[in-house]
Amino acid sequence: MKKEEFKVSGQEVLKKIKALVKEGNVRRIIIQNEKGNTLIEIPLTIGVVGAALLPVWAAIGTVVALVANCTIIVEKRD
Repeated sequence: MKKEEFKVSGQEVLKKIKALVKEGNVRRIIIQNEKGNTLIEIPLTIGVVGAALLPVWAAIGTVVALVANCTIIVEKRD
């Protein structure tokens, strides 16, 4: 597995995650606050698209509304 980290503001989180999911090789997304505490961890399986992700977007939106800046950690398949 390959890991990448992105530091983003709360407003940019959803946009960045949607772009990463479109790439298609993301296995897990972890969102952490400024202190490094994990706020939400989302495992993604192959073929999860569209309406199946609506609850995920809602959960992310709720979590990032509580923080100004966060780190997105993305685990990708090699």
